[in-house]
Amino acid sequence: MKTPKAFALLGLALVAATAAAQDTARKVLVFQIFDQIDNTAWLHTQSAFEQADQIGADAVVLHLNTYGGEVVFADSIRTRILNHPRPVGVFVDNNAASAGALISIACDSIYMRPGANIGAATVVSGADGEKMPDKYQSYMRSTMRSTAESHGCDTLTIGGQRVLRYRRDPRIAEAMVDEAIAVAGVSDSGKILTFTTDEALLHGFCDARAESVDEVARRMAGNDCVITTYTPTTLVNLKGFLGGTALRGILILIILGGIYFELQSPGVGFPILASAIAAVLYFAPLYIDGLAANWEILTFFIGVVLLAVELFVIPGFGIAGIAGIVCMICALAFGLVPNSNFDFSAVPAGAVGSAFTFVGLTTIGSFIVCLVASRWLLTRRRGPLAALALHTEQNPDEGYVGVDTEAQQHIGKIGVAATDLRPGGKVKIDGQTLDAVCQSGFAERGTEVRAIGMSAGTVVV
Repeated sequence: MKTPKAFALLGLALVAATAAAQDTARKVLVFQIFDQIDNTAWLHTQSAFEQADQIGADAVVLHLNTYGGEVVFADSIRTRILNHPRPVGVFVDNNAASAGALISIACDSIYMRPGANIGAATVVSGADGEKMPDKYQSYMRSTMRSTAESHGCDTLTIGGQRVLRYRRDPRIAEAMVDEAIAVAGVSDSGKILTFTTDEALLHGFCDARAESVDEVARRMAGNDCVITTYTPTTLVNLKGFLGGTALRGILILIILGGIYFELQSPGVGFPILASAIAAVLYFAPLYIDGLAANWEILTFFIGVVLLAVELFVIPGFGIAGIAGIVCMICALAFGLVPNSNFDFSAVPAGAVGSAFTFVGLTTIGSFIVCLVASRWLLTRRRGPLAALALHTEQNPDEGYVGVDTEAQQHIGKIGVAATDLRPGGKVKIDGQTLDAVCQSGFAERGTEVRAIGMSAGTVVV
């Protein structure tokens, strides 16, 4: 019969064995992208790979279901996957369209649920879904081709000639972008290529079918692997929301619109407060991510000051106003690209042009919206914000005049003529010098006078 001490030692041994088994088991980190490919998806990817490095994960699995998104963020995710030193797999849970196809092809292994799809990577406009010009398609074709080529190839000798057989055919990857590319036995020209799960298996763009992300993790790291699911923090989600392209456009509109409306009616009020808050929300996430530098934020506020000086100090509109607008646009644009004191060597090709295009178009749209808003929202008597505007008119025909009525308080008081009144001049009453006119005749300087009325802001004596 075993003693209690023996049972205790046996328990400790079992705990130690379990801990040792967990330490030796392979680790897998799983993270999800279930929405469009945007700034939030890119931040989640960065954080997930950082956690994978921290826990020493032997593999990373991306649980993917997306119709696509912005190419710039898809390319960043693709590059992060290609540069990861450990195997990265993707489980296509229904859709890997457009930018999702590019990300999937970057992974070392592709698993797809039966009934899933991958492909249709043509670059389209986010506004109306129209196909973009060929220069955009050309860049996407090259990116898809190089991504497929990155997974290697075998060299075969066929008919005395050396032939490269890629693990993932670059021509098939290109055909997912351009309908003009025909691949014999795969697709005819004139149609964008999209694979089902079975078709992707047949042509090397899927390694196996899978029913769940856990199944993919076990296939990659063994049945006894330890699976860790990445959960984004509130801060990461907030940064992703504030860094979204659509929200940045709205913030630029509020920044410029607030300045516009404040300059229309000078004085610190709601418009300038909204503009200031929008500026903070625009630059804060960029500053935290290391994109916006101190000089870019300073340049923006210098632009605001120059614009105000042009409007309130210098007559007309000239160098100061133009310089102010240029400073503001440059600050907003350069804040979107990771330059270091104008060193653009690490900036992706076309990033600067894209940033200026985005800010320029948004600026033009902002001024159009401001003009429409000022005319339609406020001036219309039945507009959505009509209650915020004063529509009462004081017409001269009804007796309204724009004069100073302060002199009215001196009626009935005695004063002296400060100048000759012939019949108009100046009088001094209670120590104040006022414009005055004689009711009849003239009065010499120093004559005692009595204020008997007021006409058009002038005292009648």
